[in-house]
Parts: sequence; structure tokens; C-alpha cells
Amino acid sequence: MPIFSLPSCFGIGDLGPRAYQFADFLCRNKQQFWQILPLNPTELIHGNSPYFSYSAFAGNPLLISPEQLYRDGLLNKQELEKFHLPEKSEIDFSRVYPLKRQLLHKAVLEFSKLPKLQQEYSEFCQQQLSWLEDYALFEVLRRYFSGKNWNEWPLPLKERKKEALLEFRNKESTEIERYKIIQFLFFRQWNEFKQYCNNKGIKIIGDMPIYVTYQSVEVWTHPELFKLDKSGDQLFQAGVPPDYFSITGQLWGNPVYNWPVHLKEDFQWWQRRVTHNLALYDLLRIDHFRGLLAYWEIPAGDKTAAGGKWVKGGGKDFFRMLKREFPDLPFIAEDLGVITDDVVEIIRKYEFPGMRVLQFAFGDSFPHNLHLPHNHIPNCAVFTGTHDNDTIQGWWQKEIKGEQKERIKKYLGKEINAININWEFIRIAQSSVASLAIITIQDLLKLGSGARINNPATTQSNWQWLLMSKQLPELQEEAFPKLADLSRTYARVE
Repeated sequence: MPIFSLPSCFGIGDLGPRAYQFADFLCRNKQQFWQILPLNPTELIHGNSPYFSYSAFAGNPLLISPEQLYRDGLLNKQELEKFHLPEKSEIDFSRVYPLKRQLLHKAVLEFSKLPKLQQEYSEFCQQQLSWLEDYALFEVLRRYFSGKNWNEWPLPLKERKKEALLEFRNKESTEIERYKIIQFLFFRQWNEFKQYCNNKGIKIIGDMPIYVTYQSVEVWTHPELFKLDKSGDQLFQAGVPPDYFSITGQLWGNPVYNWPVHLKEDFQWWQRRVTHNLALYDLLRIDHFRGLLAYWEIPAGDKTAAGGKWVKGGGKDFFRMLKREFPDLPFIAEDLGVITDDVVEIIRKYEFPGMRVLQFAFGDSFPHNLHLPHNHIPNCAVFTGTHDNDTIQGWWQKEIKGEQKERIKKYLGKEINAININWEFIRIAQSSVASLAIITIQDLLKLGSGARINNPATTQSNWQWLLMSKQLPELQEEAFPKLADLSRTYARVE
């Protein structure tokens, strides 16, 4: 359940009362894990995707709760009510971005009047020194130059000349401070919320996108870590070859890593990044896991991913570093798509739990498909579907054909239709030997394609779904108790 999909009267889910209420639902119904999507900043220009962020370290200001700001004395009641939006089933980002910007501007103005937060803020800035200052500077520069890419800024700023940066910092110090305060407010709310979840016995499963955008603070501050030409332009872009979701592959557009440089530096940037993420989450799903061994590299000018090729990534050295620096390896490998023998070898060697997705289980390789419950192993996580899949209802009614439906009926040993498919899938996920079973809220509520989070084959109308307040009674009184009963039946909880 993404944070942004929680019910809200501010147009987008946030870290306020509804998040705490949802944690209470989980606790009351014996559910021990909450998987979320990345918390990084998003942009309208990039379709609001949390996997296409301009910062690998910053938090998304859109997720800051106005109600928590009011509680802390940073907004008054009139201001809080002024920013209310009518509740809808989809996020209207064109309204949410300016609304949150205004709201946070007011909160920052009040911030200096609250001495109780100043010491906490000072400590935060010191703890996050490795990224916070550059991030805030980057935010201000982007707006100062009307959204132009860093590669189009005046040369001294583009190349990060000390004198130019110092002059700009001095001139725009108030604005830079504003972005640092906003990050403080985000992480303060997040840490408080995560502690609440942990105290309730709930572990948060986070998600680390493998890539950042070209127009990101990381590419600006560390261009040597990416495959760029001498002018700083992208040479290649990331994606995946033709797959289940698209016959031309997926063209993500992100710059690809210059892995030899990362290796030479003992993956220092990755060490900082993983450390930062593990401070936020209890378990970390590594997005596009296979791309760490070998990735699909597409020439920068190509319009589809079909012309790409496989190129060596961080390789075995990367995973040796992970084991050395993070010996408990609290990771879940997103091992979907084209999985080669070298990926399987790494997963087995380091005992990373992989992913099993029930929607992938009934294709042509039936009954040997590894996503089928009888082929699961304890060291994996089973999902009814992921954020990239349609909901079970949408999948059943729109995607799969008669042959697959017959396999499902044969496998489950009963007549299956749109009425019972959801809870049959939830039941076999819960009964799997997989150590972790993740069920989407959309599938618990039997929602259709309108509740799909993301369609990788498109760039429009994604990352918008909102749970509505009127759906909470069904979730609380029917769906969650039924899930709790299945969890007890299959010994997932006491």
C-alpha cells in the first residue's frame, strides 16, 4: 500500500492520521509487514513516478502531513482547512503540487518561531550532511533557472566551480535553507511514523529504485558515476528488453551507471545509499535486481528499448561489498523479468529472498512455473500482484485468455470466476511455504483496473490511485478480518 494512496482530504495520501489508522488496522488483524513504494521526490514532467526521481536520498514533500504540521504548531486551523480538497479516487497532481508548495511555504515561515525544533533541525542537518546541502542547492538552482537541466546552467555552476557555488549559496541562502527545513519536516514525520509501526509489531518493507533521472542532483554532483560524454550529455539510457508488459521493451530513459568507476571507489556511493535506505526501512526491496549484475543499455537517442544490449553491471564485486557492509542482508530481490543463471547463482549464494507473483504463474510453462505455489520455497516472498500488475479483477477480466483461466480452475480444483478469484488467490498466497505473503489492498477490496497503480507500457495515468474513506469500513470490518483468519489458518500468525 503506497503512502500516496492512503485516503486524504489534501489530494494525496500522507504521513498523517490515516497512515496511523492503517497501521492500527494491520496490527489489529495480525499483519506484520507493510510494503510501500519509494519515498523519493516525484515530478509532474516525469509522470509522478517514484522510480524516476531527481534525488536518491531526499524524501517526497508531497507526503508531508498538513495535520501533523498543525499539531506541531506550523499551521493554524484556518490554514489547514483552506487547503482541503474534495476527496477523489485519483490524485490530481496538477492541483496537489502547488497546494503542497503553498502549504509548506507557510510552515517554513513559522518554523523559525519554534525554538523547540531548532536543536533537532541542527542535528538533522549534521547527520545528513553528505547529501542535504547539495540537494537543497540543486532544488534552488533548478527553480532559479526556470526548470532548465543542470547541463544548461552557466558553465561555472554546471561544472560546480567553488567560487560560483559559494556566490550562489550566499545570494540564495534563505531559499536553500527552506528546502533543508522541508526535508527535516519530512524525515521527522517519517521517523515518528515508522517508530509507531515498529511499536505495533509492523515492519516496513521499503523500495530502492535502481536508477535516478538524468536531471538529478546525483548526476550533477557525481557525473563520473554515470555514462556521459565530455559535455555531460547522456550516452545511454536504461530499460529492459521486450517482456510481459511491452513488445518493444520498456524505455525508462534513466542514465546508466559507469560501473568501473563505482568498482574503483569500492561502491562508496552505493554504500551511502543503502545505509540511508536501511535507516528508513526494516526490509529493502532492491528494484530491478538483475540490473546490478548486467543491465539493458540502450543508445540515448533510441525511441524504444528494442535496440539495446546487455552490459555488465556491478557484478559479483558489488554483492561482495553488500555482504561485507550489510552482513544481515535485509533485502528482497526483485528477480522478475529476464533472469539468467548468474542472477540465480547470486540469489542462491547470498540467500536473497526472491519474488513470486501469482499473476505470472499460469502461463505456458505451467505446471513447472516457479510462481506456482507448489514450486515456492521458504526463502521467497509471494505476491498476488505488484504495483506494475493490474489488479486481480482487472487481470481476470481483461488480460488472461481461456487457456490460462482453465489452468487456474484446474489448479484450484473448482469453478473460478470474477466473484471468487480474489480470495482464492489470497488463500493460496497465504498457504504458500513462502516466508512472506504480500496482498495488495486493491485485491483485498476486489477492485478493478481503475485501481491499478502503474502500467509499465504507458507513461500516462499512473501512480494516481487513492483509497477512499468510504472504502475503509469494508476494509476494517470485512476484508482485514478475513485476511487475519487466513493468516491464522496457515500459521502465519498465532
